[in-house]
Amino acid sequence: MPVPDDAGTETDVLIVGAGPVGLTARALLERWGVRTLLVERHRALSPFPRSRLVNVRSMEIFRGIGTAAGITDVAFPPEYGRIRFRDTLDGPDFASAAMAGIDARVPESPVRGVVSSQDRLEPLLLGAAGSPVRFGTELTALTEDDEGVEALLADRGGGAGTRVRARHVLAADGAHSTVRRLLGIGTTGPGALGDITTVVFDADLGRWCADRPAGVYFTAHGSFLPLYPEGGWSWFAPTPDDPEHADWAAIVARALGPGVQAGVEVLRVQQWVMRAFVAEEFRHGRVLLAGDAAHAMPIIGGLGMNTGVADAHNLCWKLAGVIQGWACPSLLDTYAAERRPVAQRTLRQTVANTRLLQQVQQHRRERITSGETTPKEAEVPWSEQYFAQLGLVLGAAYRSAAVLTGHATPSEPPDSGTDYVPTAEPGHRLPHRRLAPGRSTLDTLGEWFTVLTPDPARWAPRTAAAAPWPLRVEPLPHEHLGPYGLGPHGALLVRPDGHIGARWNDAPPDGDTLRRALAAITGMAPD
Repeated sequence: MPVPDDAGTETDVLIVGAGPVGLTARALLERWGVRTLLVERHRALSPFPRSRLVNVRSMEIFRGIGTAAGITDVAFPPEYGRIRFRDTLDGPDFASAAMAGIDARVPESPVRGVVSSQDRLEPLLLGAAGSPVRFGTELTALTEDDEGVEALLADRGGGAGTRVRARHVLAADGAHSTVRRLLGIGTTGPGALGDITTVVFDADLGRWCADRPAGVYFTAHGSFLPLYPEGGWSWFAPTPDDPEHADWAAIVARALGPGVQAGVEVLRVQQWVMRAFVAEEFRHGRVLLAGDAAHAMPIIGGLGMNTGVADAHNLCWKLAGVIQGWACPSLLDTYAAERRPVAQRTLRQTVANTRLLQQVQQHRRERITSGETTPKEAEVPWSEQYFAQLGLVLGAAYRSAAVLTGHATPSEPPDSGTDYVPTAEPGHRLPHRRLAPGRSTLDTLGEWFTVLTPDPARWAPRTAAAAPWPLRVEPLPHEHLGPYGLGPHGALLVRPDGHIGARWNDAPPDGDTLRRALAAITGMAPD
């Protein structure tokens, strides 16, 4: 590739990777008025279904950027928010469980998560912003100095390379991250959990599934997933020996079961490695890792993409503050302090769930092979908790310099991640409370800090002294004081990512209260 000799392009943030995490970051940063350039080594968005579940927290974030309704429109209806366990697809369920927040709304959120394939999600996220995107462009080198990062980009079509000068780089380039490799950042965790094959196919399976819909059918011979409301399926299982000569149509047909008389038309086959790790660093100077570049999750449980979307939501307001001058660069250190523990906790749950699923499938295969009669029902004690993840996705408690806890320590939910108890303690996501039909307290948040208070007249004068921080005061109806633990003159200071940065149970101590709190959260001097 020819080395460019021109000055190249300048931007505030170079985003590497056009998956859901990179596209979400692009949309969030554009709303902050931050210039971005997104580069993606593939020539187009991926046509492969890949991730299948958008949980309630991601849908809250997508609601904030205006894409939630479109995502719901192309997703499966709520009755697909279940998992079912069978020996073969044509057999009876021996266990079933609901996906919490997917099969129905939960009172803890104003939105419902959905089952939808990634190739339906990404075009909507791409359309949520207008900043430039370069497909077929690969990052090949990075050089950092005191003022920014210089990236060398290669045109995969054979054109001349280009240089891009950026103040920061956001690497969302997947589990095989080029950026992570170039920086020499290591990983911790189990690593590879096995070789997997995904087969995308067409077949008329309505007779065996229409009356018992599900987002995932786990069977003894692999897992079946309906892809789109109008049709299409995928099957994934451990890669067999000699995959190059495998008859995939016959393999899928056997997994469907002897009672299924439906032609299997194989459309695409993909071999991949299920990985499980967390990067040792989320920040390397002006370069920050997000999504699979920072943590690769097993697909069982659908937490990988959603964890990455929450990474972007946590990071983008901090980047905006540093770039626009109302936050100190040290604020970026709180990104790893807050998100890396979440990634580690999520990894523990996804690995545990994956191994439990593998044990169940192996046990059922052994019973089938031995000819042992299997009961119609089988106890799978963890199945009802399998997708009960609200504690994990809504209950994350951040601990960092960007959270003012006073003398209190943010509580964390149990490591299982199944239980969520709403709390208005600093560090936690602001609990959802209904303000009016179709309007939540979460809808008062945006590209600003929010003072949520039952006494806006007392707190509003403090906003004039809060420059240069973006700040709004929002009234809180008195009926919500009890759930939020506030007195009649108290307030919550909510960060742009929806997590509570500080709280005052009663009236502000003095006129500089907000200014000192905002300065502390953003690492700036109060004056």
